[in-house]
Amino acid sequence: MSLIVEKFKKLGAENAPGQETRQSTSNIELRGEEIPGTPVDFSHGDVDAFEPIPGSLDVFVEGVHIGGKQAYTEYRGSQNIREDVAQKLSNFTGSSIDYDKNLIITPGTQGALFLAMGSMIARGDKVAIVAPDYFANRKLVEFFDGEVVPIQMDYFNTNTCCGLDLTQLEDAFKSGVKLFLFSNPNNPTGVIYSQEEIRTISELAHQYGAQIIVDQLYSRQLFDGHSYTHLCAQNIMDPENVITIMGPSKTESLSGYRLGVAFGSSNIIDRMEKLQAIVSLRAGGYNQAVLKTWFNEPEGWMAGRIKDHQAIRDDLLSKFNAVEGFKVRASEAGSYIFPKVPELDVSIIDFVKILRLQAGVTVTPGTEFGSQFTDSFRINFSQDHKAAIDAVERIIKVTELYRK
Repeated sequence: MSLIVEKFKKLGAENAPGQETRQSTSNIELRGEEIPGTPVDFSHGDVDAFEPIPGSLDVFVEGVHIGGKQAYTEYRGSQNIREDVAQKLSNFTGSSIDYDKNLIITPGTQGALFLAMGSMIARGDKVAIVAPDYFANRKLVEFFDGEVVPIQMDYFNTNTCCGLDLTQLEDAFKSGVKLFLFSNPNNPTGVIYSQEEIRTISELAHQYGAQIIVDQLYSRQLFDGHSYTHLCAQNIMDPENVITIMGPSKTESLSGYRLGVAFGSSNIIDRMEKLQAIVSLRAGGYNQAVLKTWFNEPEGWMAGRIKDHQAIRDDLLSKFNAVEGFKVRASEAGSYIFPKVPELDVSIIDFVKILRLQAGVTVTPGTEFGSQFTDSFRINFSQDHKAAIDAVERIIKVTELYRK
């Protein structure tokens, strides 16, 4: 098999979120009858149940009416929009962001992640990623011919905050790892890194001269009064070694506009712009205007969104916790739950297919977030409240049919 064929084989998009209908189900034998109910796709948030920021369409239309000037912005984004976003993110993170040197607008946060990793990974580089963490991290490291160095997170150990093995991280830096990539809040578990954990990560990166990419996509949607520590605001870190990724696609339900932002090291942002110039040219020109609504929502809108999501989270947790064999940690932010399932006599991949065929419920297998998570799945609970509860009840019914 050629190297290029092998490279793309490793990407494996069949089980990624949103790709479930492409899975082959020809070898699946169902036990029992179909379990009726409203189909629920837990692989991503429901933007019909939780609509985008009010006025976002109007702002998009205004961008269209500007015409060519808005359609063909600089590769790193329209200057006036970058100025606005840089000021809002500086206020939010407590760091100083120069709109011209330190920030780029990208086609979604996925675009930002690709550009950042493509600008920081060379063939053979060792890259530390958390297990579990966002499904694309490992795949992109391998695509850029890097070497994955997994750092374990014992997320069920609530005595250690998020549970990251900081000793293992230091050993990784000692072994030559020059880039550490992680999401905070963590995707798929929804746990938040403590202030002490972020400070230690900063100290270790500074000590060993390592670079960091931190994905902070859900850093606005915090539950139970939890606090949040921005790594980019740590004085320990060399600003030229950090890239932070954020965007309005999830909490703010603007995923359809494909908007992301990366900010940090001016040198890396320069490289990201050059890469974007040959990949996508720019984030959609008209879409960029929608960023004006970000951090500019109506009074009380964000608080209401957090309250509604926390209520759904609590109800779903109570359902899982009432069933023997399920194990789940309460997410502290975002909209993900990562349950560990009872022992089954089918694989997690087949179980996910069975759920969709027999109960009309779509979830993402845990193996997307690390090969060892063969007993877990992820759900995005940003859904209609009643439909989400009913769907979890169907998950539990299917689980009972396939218990070992």
